[in-house]
Parts: sequence; structure tokens; C-alpha cells
Amino acid sequence: MRLLDAVLRRGDPLEAALPAATRDLREANDRGLAHAIAAETLRRLPDLDALIDSATRQPLPEDAKARTALRIALVQTLALGTPPHAAIATVLPLVDGGPRKLVHGVFGALTRAGVALPAVPTLPAIVGDRWREAWGEEVAQAAAQAIAAPPPLDLTLADPDGLAPEGVVLAPDQRRLVDPAPVTQLPGYAEGSWWVQDVAASLPARLLGRGPGAALDLCAAPGGKSMQLAAAGWDVTALEISPSRAARLHENLARTRLPAKVVIADALDWSPAAPVDALLIDAPCSATGIFRRHPDVLYRAHAGVVAEMAVLQARLLDRAAAWVRPGGALVYATCSLEPAEGEEQLARFLSAHADYRIDSPQAGELPEGITLHADGYVRTLPGTLADAGGCDGFFIVRLVRASA
Repeated sequence: MRLLDAVLRRGDPLEAALPAATRDLREANDRGLAHAIAAETLRRLPDLDALIDSATRQPLPEDAKARTALRIALVQTLALGTPPHAAIATVLPLVDGGPRKLVHGVFGALTRAGVALPAVPTLPAIVGDRWREAWGEEVAQAAAQAIAAPPPLDLTLADPDGLAPEGVVLAPDQRRLVDPAPVTQLPGYAEGSWWVQDVAASLPARLLGRGPGAALDLCAAPGGKSMQLAAAGWDVTALEISPSRAARLHENLARTRLPAKVVIADALDWSPAAPVDALLIDAPCSATGIFRRHPDVLYRAHAGVVAEMAVLQARLLDRAAAWVRPGGALVYATCSLEPAEGEEQLARFLSAHADYRIDSPQAGELPEGITLHADGYVRTLPGTLADAGGCDGFFIVRLVRASA
């Protein structure tokens, strides 16, 4: 209930809310279960609410404890396999001194009626309408199908021949695992042979190719792209504004034994000592492209957030454009499904920076199944790689600065 309140009322990210919300739980398994229940509730929220509303004379307020308790009980029974008596027993204490009878009655009526959740969840209107307008009904339907279950686990290998679990080979240095063991128990984890990274998230660094040369990774934490660049032979500077996120970046670099200079600073105030050969800007964004793993973004990423992030991205791009040496490459990426944070941002940048042009990926630079847009950039959408388990939504473009 604390987790759902943090996301739906305060607009907090689910992961950020987890430590405080589960502060009373000592066991990691209990914290994991609380997270799983909250995440599954967010995946299924419109359909859970439709069931609840079908069994009440008057709609319960959106933020009513009774509604939240019913969501938690129903999702456990209908999606997570918890017996009904156990599910209701765990939520009734949440409404002690309140509408216990209502919650018990509605839950009992629904379970006795044999209700079920639809195989394909309903998208929240806040993003569903926006995505239909931007990409069409087919992509919106693919997005709805994508939230039905957590996605597979993708790994990026520091060395294609290094130690790694068996899995689907998406690229020589990319493996996909379905229903894996805990990450820390997988072969190669302790040796630092790989890191967790969705195949779409691996594309921006992939488009910078191999070093040597000076590479700057802005907004670098948790470090997947910095590690890719280091493994490819670049002399990497990883810039991160958040000290806590930079600490995680240091941990990942230490585990993989890959070299990078970590700088804690705001890219809007900081400048490199010299121009770089390669610049990667995986910019802060609405993060709507990672909704499969983080269903909370479906409720937090309203139009105002998208507009705010687009302004920040424009500032970062305009400031950093001068940091690339003539003839060098700039890769701009966002894990967003919003054109304002991708296609529209690119058009704005090119109109303001005549010294940059799109450098389209060539044959062999993209994993099989990832297609190139006719205008030379990469856009992954719900439905991309669907037969292989899908991928996150990303916009990626490689730009080259004109030689002096």
C-alpha cells in the first residue's frame, strides 16, 4: 500500500520508494514479494479497477484505502496465484477501523463469480491515448501485450568469448535469458564478465564502434554504456550528477574490472578539458520506453513530464555539441516512446547546428531484427523483436560533426 501510494499519489518511481516503504521488512524475500505485488498491480491497474467498480454500488475514490486493498488482494489471487483466503487475510488489516466489511464483501463477490483478468492488459489512458496518436493502434496493442508479464533478462558481454550463461544470442556480445536464476548466481557474474542491459539500451554505445580515442558518456549511471565503451577500447570519462548513482557506477566498473574516469558534476555547469572523439548522451527522459520493467512510468509520465524533459534534453544537446572534435561522433538517445524526446528533438537540433549531420548505421552495426528508419535513426517500439521477447523503447541517432 505504501508503494502504490508513493507511485500513484506522489508520483515517485517504484524503485526509489522501495527502501522506505519496506523499512519494516527484514527478509529480502518479503521485500521482493511486496515489490512484485505492487508492480503487478500497476501492470493491471485499469482492469483491476474495472472489476472493483463492477461490484460496488458507487465508485470508490481513486485514493481510497478500500480500493487499494482490493487491488492488492485481487492481483495476488488473479495474477500471482495466491489462494483467495490468504490474499484477503493479508489486506484486511490495512482497513482496520474502516471499511473491512466492504472490502471483504467485494472481494468475496468477485472471487465467487470466478472473475479473471484479460490476457492482454488495458493500457492506462494517460499513455494509451498518447501512444495511439503517435504510433497507431498496432503499436498501442503491442505495448498492452508487453506489460502482461515481466520481460526476459538481457546481458551485455565485455568479451563475446567470455564466461556467460547459456541463452538466446541476440548479437555476439548479447545474451537473452528467460526465467533465469538470481543475477548474482549466474555464471560470469562474480568474474565481471557481463552486466544486465536490455538489447535496446546497448545500441547507443554500439553505434560509437571501437576505440581508441576519448569518449565522454553523459548521465552515465548505472554504467552499462560506459562499460561498453571501455570494453571497446575507448578512453572513457563517465559524467554523473548524482553521487549515489555514481557510487553504483563505481561498483559496476569495479566488478567488471573495466577502466573509466568517473566525474560527479552537472553537465550544464561542467566542461571537458579538451574536445572528445565520441560523445554519448543517453539523456534524462520520461523513461516511458522501459515500462515493461518499470510499470510505474505508465502513471508518472504525464504530458508535463515529457515537456519538462524535452527542455532539459535540448539544453544538454546544445551545450555538449561544442565538446565534439570536428569529424567526431555524437550519439543521442532516450529510453522514451515520446516523439518530443526523439524525432522532434533531432529535428530541432539539426536546425540549430548546421555543422552536424546524421550518420546512418551501416550493415552489421545493428542486431538482427532492429531496423533502421528511412531518415537514418533507430526507433525501437513495442512490437520490435516481439517474436524474441521484445525490447525496450528507445530513440537513437548517430551524428557526425563536420570537419574543420
